[in-house]
Amino acid sequence: MANYICVTCGVQYQETQSPPEHCLICEDDRQYIGHKGQLWTTIPEMQKTHRNRIEQVESNLIGIGTEPGFAIGQRALLIQTAKGNVLWDCPSLLDDATLKAVRSHGGISAIAVSHPHLVGSLVEWSHAFDNAPIYWHTDNCSWVMRPDSAYQFWDGETLPLLDGLTLVRCGGHFPGSDVLHWPQGAKGRGALLTGDTMQLAQDRRYVSFMYSYPNMIPLNTRAVERIVKSVEPFEFDRLYGGWWDYVMPTDAKAAVKLSAERYIKAISL
Repeated sequence: MANYICVTCGVQYQETQSPPEHCLICEDDRQYIGHKGQLWTTIPEMQKTHRNRIEQVESNLIGIGTEPGFAIGQRALLIQTAKGNVLWDCPSLLDDATLKAVRSHGGISAIAVSHPHLVGSLVEWSHAFDNAPIYWHTDNCSWVMRPDSAYQFWDGETLPLLDGLTLVRCGGHFPGSDVLHWPQGAKGRGALLTGDTMQLAQDRRYVSFMYSYPNMIPLNTRAVERIVKSVEPFEFDRLYGGWWDYVMPTDAKAAVKLSAERYIKAISL
């Protein structure tokens, strides 16, 4: 029996005797089946060929990403607080070196995710850190591929976490897509961790909003307006996307509003 991981999306599934026939995440129209067909791996197999890069991103913020790149290739973020650490999004790979490094930074007290594409092997991570609770919006509950008692399903629009951290449901990419507000980030000016609920553009001056990024399906005006309205009550100067170097260092809140206006104008032409 093994917990198989989809090679295309990186999501770990519940334990089975043989690889599942289907990856429900990739068969959804927001994702895609890999060009070589449905392929699976496991954490022990990944440990033979991959490692996790772990480095300081800013004070009290640690980046964790797998090398060489795997599946969607996200970079997780570990937020260190006086009341415990929160892991935001999650890689597929977990190994002894990663465990040692994360423990040296204070371990993990809670796990939160932006949406079902960037969850990796989050149950494996939870179990490794004393069954740390996994906060998952109830609107995405049908996308849990490895059920576990660590899941803490929440509903509504916001959920307070440790030491002032707040999960904010934005919708858009998924009904339960959310972002994490970190008021102490950016030297107290506030930071927003977005996964790809808001996707940082290549020029790092704008973000964009999509129903499907790989299949290039846009969101409509109402959905984009809702995303911007959801984060309006929160102060943030910096924005972190879901990948290494996807950072908007300053004026992020104003840029989100401007980006929405530009996006809506473009799809309304």
